[in-house]
Amino acid sequence: MYDPRLVQPMREELTALGVKELTSADEVNKNLKDLPGTALVVVNSVCGCAAGGARPGVAIAMEHNKKPDRFFTVFAGQDKEATDAARSYFLGYAPSSPSMALLKNGQVAFMLERRDIEGFSPQEIAAKLTAAFEEHC
Repeated sequence: MYDPRLVQPMREELTALGVKELTSADEVNKNLKDLPGTALVVVNSVCGCAAGGARPGVAIAMEHNKKPDRFFTVFAGQDKEATDAARSYFLGYAPSSPSMALLKNGQVAFMLERRDIEGFSPQEIAAKLTAAFEEHC
């Protein structure tokens, strides 16, 4: 587990945008189980090259006029129980961090895995997200 003081600024990059942080399996299940509508679930991480593009990409995508009903985040390497619970909703996808799942009525409609994030600019990541928002939201 990472030092909570190291992770806090990385958490705040998303929570300051209004992304709801889920830190326990109970919180994840309360918010995601049988969820109607759409939600983006961001698996946040410390990874510099991938997370450095992921969080800013989410921020840019959140400015798009068409977007999910809700935004949630869990933190890999810090909140293991919450991260494992969130990943249980991503059927068919291997664990990766960072990653982002767009859920529609509780099912994965679109997934960005680490390989889809790492090496891409925040603008490119946001473009992938907003294209998914246009299609599924």
